[in-house]
Amino acid sequence: MAARTTTPEKRPGFFATIKNLFTFTHGEYPWVAWVLPLVLVAGVAVGVVIALVTAQPWWGYILWVVFGIMLGLIGAMLLMNRLATSAMYKKIDGMPGGAGHVVANMLGRNWRGEDMPVAVNAKTQDAVYRAVGRGGVVLIGEGTRSRLERLVKKEKTTSLRITHGSVPVTVLYVGHGEDEVPVDRLAREIKKLPKVVNRAGMEQLSARTESISRGGAASLPIPKGIDPTKVRAPKPR
Repeated sequence: MAARTTTPEKRPGFFATIKNLFTFTHGEYPWVAWVLPLVLVAGVAVGVVIALVTAQPWWGYILWVVFGIMLGLIGAMLLMNRLATSAMYKKIDGMPGGAGHVVANMLGRNWRGEDMPVAVNAKTQDAVYRAVGRGGVVLIGEGTRSRLERLVKKEKTTSLRITHGSVPVTVLYVGHGEDEVPVDRLAREIKKLPKVVNRAGMEQLSARTESISRGGAASLPIPKGIDPTKVRAPKPR
């Protein structure tokens, strides 16, 4: 039997993370390889122009060039991070588990959600995810709309039993059809819901939904869907 080790898993360093982020983004947007240097050059140009306009001494030019380099690096990182997020959404669009990835990772601190569905059709992989937050309870249907109606109706009944009608239960369907929400807009649609409970109420609501969910969907043969660790773009620390 192999000996157990207590050595913590080594996380990639800063430059390794940047490299992974660039590789991930370049796979979807090949032109990023020449746009990022242009952004860096533009930052340096801004620094030089400011030095010329303000008639800086020779050492002032050095300082403003350094400022321009920093400005260009920040601009390039912001652009790459935005493109990486867009590339991630493109990869998970239409994939089983894409909505779960958004619910679990993209909603911020005002919402709670998991990447595992609360209801699922194991044969068709149609699934319903649930997010609980300041805007109440949100059920997200992923799959064929007609097949999801029954699953969503059942979970909405459960949610209403949890909330006793005191907070709204919103239903969203992921897709590109009429009255559906594309996966890249899902987090935005959820976060813009009006706040109806305070933070303490949100924690209470989250605890109640978790207690009812135990032994339910967790015991079903739920398909794994996508692997978020392979799709999510690494972010620089």
